[in-house]
Amino acid sequence: MKSYDSLGFGPADILIPVDTVDHTKWSVVACDQYTSEPQYWSNVDLVVGTQPSTLRIILPEIYLDEGKLDGQIESISRHMQEYLDAGLLRTLENSFIYVERTLRSGKIRRGLVGAVDLEKYDFDPEKKNLVRATEGTVVDRLPPRVRIRRGAPLEVPHAMLLMDDVADGVLGPLRENKDLFEKVYDFPLMQDAGRLKGYCIPAAQAEGIRRALEAMLDPDLQAEKYGEASVHPLLFAVGDGNHSLAAAKKCWEAVRENLSPEEAASHPARYALCELVNVHDESLAFEPIHRVVFGCSPQKLLAAVKVYFPESFEGRGDGQRIGYVTEETEGVITIPNAPSELVVGTLQRFLDDYAKAKPIRIDYIHGEDVVRALARQEDTVGFLLPSMGKSELFTSIVNHGVLPRKTFSMGEACDKRFYLECRKIVR
Repeated sequence: MKSYDSLGFGPADILIPVDTVDHTKWSVVACDQYTSEPQYWSNVDLVVGTQPSTLRIILPEIYLDEGKLDGQIESISRHMQEYLDAGLLRTLENSFIYVERTLRSGKIRRGLVGAVDLEKYDFDPEKKNLVRATEGTVVDRLPPRVRIRRGAPLEVPHAMLLMDDVADGVLGPLRENKDLFEKVYDFPLMQDAGRLKGYCIPAAQAEGIRRALEAMLDPDLQAEKYGEASVHPLLFAVGDGNHSLAAAKKCWEAVRENLSPEEAASHPARYALCELVNVHDESLAFEPIHRVVFGCSPQKLLAAVKVYFPESFEGRGDGQRIGYVTEETEGVITIPNAPSELVVGTLQRFLDDYAKAKPIRIDYIHGEDVVRALARQEDTVGFLLPSMGKSELFTSIVNHGVLPRKTFSMGEACDKRFYLECRKIVR
């Protein structure tokens, strides 16, 4: 990966399941999806049964609060080692994987699986690293993820990096020439989530990838795109999986403390596997992440919104508009002179302060239909948020810093990255 050091993203020794493994049962959706829908994960468990699966080496977040973390971590590490010992994974040495993901809609999202250098990434909004978070990181959410990764023999990623590749110089040539490379998987995803194809791109045949990434770092191009703030170049922004990547960063910093500079330069924990996607991909839609508040009095909560924002009023008008739905009603609250540039930032500010005084639970939901279904429960309020345009994402990050947490989602829950590839993270 040395020739990619300045880029922060390069090839890796990638592990994929051998052909005798049922890939459909092996691959499950990102752990931070369907967090208020236990039936989804129960169905996944039934589909997988006793077959090898990434379900056994990840922890769906819906189960995080069950008080069984120690046992769950032990089970995850044990299954990882069992899969390695049983020869269920084969190594694609020093390679990328070009990915084509057919979404439920039929559109195809294209990506490149490789390793990000955690020395080039930081989730601190004050840092101007080459690889940055797009949204605020909730540090309190990191400890369970750190504990799962710490000491685990493998990582299995759902993080997706975005690049601002207007010319399509990275993925375009791969799309046109994919048939020149070995197809290493091609199978339907469970739960009607589309299809996944992957082509191995050995580093020796990936010179075009490196050149295209270097071109995006050209100072003149960066200045043209982002203005004066481009003195701190931005090459990649974390679109999905920021908390998992942040946990990997914390683990690496702990490992690094006991290494010499020579050891730290090539230690596998310094890197994290992820998929690189062009923000301009036509299939890539930025969907809003809605909020659902459980364990509250809907009337009191909505009244508190209007007290918190004294100029706010019921109904549509000039200002930011927040839709809400409860068991009995739905409506819109308009907030003139809102304190945040984005509606999601305004609402989140209120919810964070309200949660300090009230024992409520807030969940972050993809899909308006799911919000409406959940809001039919007693003591529940769903807040419906508008979508955010993706064209100005990089400019906004460069000039204004990270967005409020859980601002957008790259597609619906069913479109999220499915776990498939692995990588060894211990020597």
